[in-house]
Amino acid sequence: MSFAVPSQFSSRVRFAEPLSRHTSWHVGGPADIFFIPRDRADLIAFLKALPEDVPLLWLGLGSNLLVRDGGVRGVVISTREALDRIERRDERDVYAEAGLPCAKLARACARWDLGPAEFFAGIPGTVGGALAMNAGAFHGETWRQVRSVETIDRHGEVRERAATQFQVSYRHVASPAEGEWFLAATFHFEGGSSEEATRALLERRRETQPIGEWNCGSVFTNPPGDHAARLIEAAGLKGLRSGGAVVSTKHANFIINEGSASARDIETLIHTVQQEVERRHGCRLVPECRVVGEAA
Repeated sequence: MSFAVPSQFSSRVRFAEPLSRHTSWHVGGPADIFFIPRDRADLIAFLKALPEDVPLLWLGLGSNLLVRDGGVRGVVISTREALDRIERRDERDVYAEAGLPCAKLARACARWDLGPAEFFAGIPGTVGGALAMNAGAFHGETWRQVRSVETIDRHGEVRERAATQFQVSYRHVASPAEGEWFLAATFHFEGGSSEEATRALLERRRETQPIGEWNCGSVFTNPPGDHAARLIEAAGLKGLRSGGAVVSTKHANFIINEGSASARDIETLIHTVQQEVERRHGCRLVPECRVVGEAA
């Protein structure tokens, strides 16, 4: 890494930072440079100082992400501490920054009786990640509620874009411009919500998913008209393991790090599940989680 970090950012920069400390699977090699901005202005200034050829990766809660054991070259920017503001804009609109956990968005909307927003409690990531992949849970999807977004590019330029500028489908979002990342969104709600409904959804999640164990959330997207978990279970793959990684016996679309797994173990298990489901059912599962970095 040839980028010389300006001294004004030195207190917020870590070198060779193990990304296993920042991912929900608790695996991943080091980032060359790991930056935790103090606030939005600090982030913009850092991006303006970042050379064009330095690779850039954004990181929220580290769910839905597999970082390979060799780590990530370039700069990783953590949004979770600096970009976590939420405010009610008017009777039906809520503004939330990219680093805000989706569960906090759900709880705030419940207090304000705004919905449908309970499903956000079932998304184990941040608003930025939910926007990037149109994350969903329990029959809700992020972009159904989006009115507009703020984006930022690697030069620190901030833009506001209407939701209609994006092409959105199941777990996929196409931006009108390359090289922009989500900074915040304004969500619009028509109905009501309640803290009781949010608690009920969270309880259902605890009953059906391996909450508390090291995982990334759902590993595969659901194929049209079916569920990845059903196909995996029907193929007899619950409990299948590779090293310290194992297919959850509670929910087949989760892969658990039992404590000693490497990223290679997890990636191997993902490929094995894909191959076995395709062999037995003729359906090739598509990973929902993003895989980044270099092999060790």
